[in-house]
Formats: sequence, structure tokens, C-alpha cells
Amino acid sequence: MSGPLIDFDRVSQIYASRDGSPVWALSDVSLRVEAGEFVCLIGPSGCGKSTLIHLLAGFLKPTSGAVRFRGRPLDGPGPDRGVVFQEYALFAWMTARQNVEFGLRMQRVSAPVRRRRALEALDRVGLRHAADRYPHELSGGMRQRVAVARALVVEPEVVLMDEPFAAVDAMTRTNLQEDLLRLWRETGVSVLFVTHNIDEAVFLAQRVVVMGAGPGVIREDLAVDLPYPRDRGSAEFGREYARIAAALARGSRGAEQSDGERRAA
Repeated sequence: MSGPLIDFDRVSQIYASRDGSPVWALSDVSLRVEAGEFVCLIGPSGCGKSTLIHLLAGFLKPTSGAVRFRGRPLDGPGPDRGVVFQEYALFAWMTARQNVEFGLRMQRVSAPVRRRRALEALDRVGLRHAADRYPHELSGGMRQRVAVARALVVEPEVVLMDEPFAAVDAMTRTNLQEDLLRLWRETGVSVLFVTHNIDEAVFLAQRVVVMGAGPGVIREDLAVDLPYPRDRGSAEFGREYARIAAALARGSRGAEQSDGERRAA
């Protein structure tokens, strides 16, 4: 493959508000992600992080610009792009195994193969023993592991994760982060991960893309040059944390300045 796996090319996205006036979610955003990269998007609420995920998932079409995957414009969702949301989005009437099988069933994979691959995916996230449990019988962390298994079982080229660990407790969140890194390294899949949490971004990402709001733009694109596994207590980790925190602060000041310029105009 020549060129990046993912290419947002001068993408803008406009929504209509209740009164019909335009709301700019994104303005002229360009971003490239290579195959196998782990990239975190971080920024304040309303800066368009989730919109970028939805555009790449194929749920939205850009107002202007282009979103390309493997060099081709997207025309809708596809199994090459797995999605994991903050809400677990599991079917309550299906067992963990049946939830994981769902995408394979949509691809018309035979029942025996579906079952085998679903059990392998659950085993990969440490939940083979819970294959026949329903979502209400699982903890929040277990439900999110099922969601990750469901995204990975179709063997996508990229997994899109929209604040997937925000709803769980701190200890479970740490465990899920470690599990995700292990799966990323085992599978070689690309990950585009939305978070508000600086610590999470530094722990996970090879690159941290700092966004600003009003409208959503990319302020800075920072490489995190730390080896895995990363030690949260190290001085190097602390320096990366401070560097990204400073970039977020600069982005917030930039957003305030842009708002002031628009009001003055």
C-alpha cells in the first residue's frame, strides 16, 4: 500500500442547529494515520473528536474535503473499520458469544466458523469463560471487553474507539488500557482513540493529536517517544504529560482568541 491508511484531507463538517443556523463541528482538518499506528485524539468537549470517528466509520459524509481509507473515498461503514463506543452497545438479548458473532453473521460466515472465531476473540480478551452470559450478568469492564472482542473478530484494519473506558472505575480502566495495548501489539491493527484524559493518551499513544474547539481544528500533532510498557511513575512519563497539558492549554487560548475574533467581526 502506498500512502497512509487513513487520510482526512481538509475536512470540514457543519451541522444545523435547532434554529437552522450552521454549527461548525470541524474546520479544514487534515490528518494522516499510517498502518499499525496508535493515535489518540484529545481536546475539550465540542472540538470534533467524535465527529472524526463517525466520519471514518462511514456514519457521516463530510460537508467539504475528503476522508480516504487506503487511498479511496469512503462510501459507508465497512468491516475494515471496527468501532467501540463509550456505551457498550451490546444487544441485551444476546449472550457475549452471540454479540461477538454478530458482525460475522452479517458477513454470512457459517455458524461453526462464527462460533470458533467468537470464542477465540473472547479468549483473547480473557472472557471465554463468560461466553454464555448475558450483558446484564457482566461488569462494566467485562461488557467493554466483549465490545472490543466484537470489533476485533472481523479482523479490521483499524479500530475506532470513542472514549471507550470513560464509564468504568479507575482500576478497571487501567486494566483495559493494558489489555488494549497487548491486543494492538499482537494484531498489528491501527487504533484511533478518543479521550479527554492526558494520562491515558500518554500511556497508550505513539502520537497525540491535540484538538481545539470553536470550530474543531487540530492544534498540535505530538509524537510520544516512550518505549512500551510505559511507567506512569517515571520522570519521562511526567515530562510527556506536561508537554501535552501545555499543548491543550495553548489550544484553549487559541480557541478563546478565535471566538473573540468572530465576535469582533
